Amino acid sequence: MKYNPFAYIHSEKDILKLVTTLIANTKGDGKTGDEFWVKAETLLYCALIGYIHYEAPKEEQNFTTLIEFLNSMEVREEDESFQNPVDMIFDELAAKKPNHFAVRQYKKYKLAAGKTAKSILISCGARLAPFDIQEVRDITAYDELELDTLGDRKTVLFLIMSDTDNTFNFLISMIYSQLFNLLCEKADDVYGGRLLVHVRCLIDEAANIGQIPNLEKLVATIRSREISACLVLQAQSQLKAIYKDSADTIIGNMDSRIFLGGAEPTTLKELNQALGKETIDMFNTSDTRGNSPSYGRNFQKIGKDLMAVDELAVMDGNKCILQLRGVRPFLSDKYDLKQHPNYKFTADYDDKNKFDFDKFLNRKLKLCPDDLYEVIEDAESV
Repeated sequence: MKYNPFAYIHSEKDILKLVTTLIANTKGDGKTGDEFWVKAETLLYCALIGYIHYEAPKEEQNFTTLIEFLNSMEVREEDESFQNPVDMIFDELAAKKPNHFAVRQYKKYKLAAGKTAKSILISCGARLAPFDIQEVRDITAYDELELDTLGDRKTVLFLIMSDTDNTFNFLISMIYSQLFNLLCEKADDVYGGRLLVHVRCLIDEAANIGQIPNLEKLVATIRSREISACLVLQAQSQLKAIYKDSADTIIGNMDSRIFLGGAEPTTLKELNQALGKETIDMFNTSDTRGNSPSYGRNFQKIGKDLMAVDELAVMDGNKCILQLRGVRPFLSDKYDLKQHPNYKFTADYDDKNKFDFDKFLNRKLKLCPDDLYEVIEDAESV
């Protein structure tokens, strides 16, 4: 199905949120680079997206148009007075609406000298390289997901990505970023603070979908709007690699944590500390033999780790540790999905239950011999 981030832009702040998400997830290898170039890119993206949102026809409000804008922005170092087609478009808009959001951002970008402007455009072209792929341009041409309606009725939305290639993961991050903001605004503005239907986000491979901006703030506020997020990680260190110091805040705002097993040292050490200690009785005996033999007994109570790091590393695969807010952690058996009353409706039980995605998404009209249909001729094409 199609997803167009431009379809969810309703104000100037939405433009900045979209640009922030785009930059945060297309920096590559976790390197932010020079802040000057990042901020310069942000100005240009805000200007172009602002123009597209407010001035372009609805069918042209997508990343394809943004790419075409960038491709038309020729810069000549030796001729500072040279104007490319985009310069002319913004000059025309400035004459009509001098206080337009896009115009104000573009004027700031134009303060850059010719050589600097060319470097900014090269950086933008490299960042938006995935949108030169026709498949990506097609999937972002228009929108069918209707993210702002997920809290209105019971809905299931699957976001399926490659588990070996992270080139297009920024699209998943954009969806989550816009989803949280849209649903929070709708809960406040339409439903008086709480959505009609609880929206639960099961974010598997949370460390591989990119970075969701301000996630540490979102997880603390979305629960009051009937929204919850379940982050599934291979190891706790993955979260810290992406969100740095904010990772502890994100973990601290989770009402429940479940450990299914693993051997990552950082995760095991933190879980060991969270579990705390138990009190055990220690009994020592001593027997000294010699010219003056002696015998003694010693009873004492000492503290012992509830589960040591080495015990956590070799925990039974059928066990899990659940930590609920306000409740002591406890060891439990993992639930056997085959015992669930609805297991018989799954594809694991019977191949007949498999969902055919291709058939569901196929929009080609198939005519049968007995179908009645009306043929309309276009006079202009005859």
